[in-house]
Amino acid sequence: MLSREEYLAAWSAWHGGADATGSRLVRGWLSGAYALARPLAGVPPLAATALGLAVAVLAVWPAWLGGPWLVAAGVLVGVSAVLDSLDGALAIATGRASRRGFVLDSAVDRLSEAAFAAALWVAGAPGWLAAAFGALCWLPDYLRARAGQAGVTETGAVSVWERPTRVAMTGFTLGGAGVLSGLDVVAAVVTCGTAVGCLLGVVGVAQLGTALRRALAG
Repeated sequence: MLSREEYLAAWSAWHGGADATGSRLVRGWLSGAYALARPLAGVPPLAATALGLAVAVLAVWPAWLGGPWLVAAGVLVGVSAVLDSLDGALAIATGRASRRGFVLDSAVDRLSEAAFAAALWVAGAPGWLAAAFGALCWLPDYLRARAGQAGVTETGAVSVWERPTRVAMTGFTLGGAGVLSGLDVVAAVVTCGTAVGCLLGVVGVAQLGTALRRALAG
């Protein structure tokens, strides 16, 4: 089992040299995943990947039920994200990381975020806004992948719209709407939370685009 600092360095290497310590949010997220992985070192990373996706999809059901059930939807979103981080931590920290697993994990992340957008939609966000939220979850990683195919080895700047932010916006929006469900403001809360997520997504894509533009110009 790698030490935490070794794990952060290995994570950076697997993610194109991204600075795992440059953002407190990212460092905290990764450190938490590492702490959870240590006692579970024998669990296959693929099992955590599959379970994380299943929990993300399951979150759509209580979101559709609405009312106080939205709290459960928010909790499930958080649990799915923990499992998603756990699979990467297990793979990297125990020396089981592979290119196949890296690609699979990225694909599962996008499917999970599609489930997040669906949960926001059935909870009350307008369809076009939920679709924009999902697209902005997908776009940064697509840009990084295409830039990589063009020869850019760096992943670009760590923006305000990384995976932890996407999860937090979804989970807190759904959970907060559930807490306030008795006030008949669910649709407004979900719509506002989704809109704020879209705004952060636009800012994050702009940050990443600026960094990639410089790299591609070189």
